[in-house]
Amino acid sequence: MTDIGHLEDTDIDIAIDEGEAGERRATELASRLRMVAAEDPLLAQDLVEGLIVALDRAMGGTIRDHLDGPALGVAEKVLPAPDPAPQPRQNN
Repeated sequence: MTDIGHLEDTDIDIAIDEGEAGERRATELASRLRMVAAEDPLLAQDLVEGLIVALDRAMGGTIRDHLDGPALGVAEKVLPAPDPAPQPRQNN
């Protein structure tokens, strides 16, 4: 009999669907950001700010609609002010 060692549940990474795969990637990213923050909080803050800017660009400027709490506060700090809603023109 061959000894293949001890496997942990986390050693087997088979996503059930794309949604679950995305959740796992997001969890891994958050874990890595926490590790960076423990070593270098300013670098972690810069990474989070850059991520928010990139996500806002990729989402057509709508990232604020998906954030709340401290994350929204960071977005408000690093993103340009949103354009005010256009006012309807009045026909005279």
